Amino acid sequence: MSGASTTANDHSSLDSESSSGTNALQMVMAPVRFLGFWAAIALPFLYVPLLFDGMGGSRAIVFVVLIALNAVALVAGHDHRRA
Repeated sequence: MSGASTTANDHSSLDSESSSGTNALQMVMAPVRFLGFWAAIALPFLYVPLLFDGMGGSRAIVFVVLIALNAVALVAGHDHRRA
């Protein structure tokens, strides 16, 4: 019977380690989600000057990079403040 008790203790310690790892991950991801959410809102405002001034030369590259950053921000901030 002591073997069964040891196994139960091993499982409970594994559960507490995984839950502390989950909590640490949530604490790291909260600011990432926050920044992603607000970046996804703010980045489109940077498109306006590029669109009015034209897309010549390196501005087209900047526009494409902004679109890509906005897509990354949308994915990162998708779950911000969801309960």
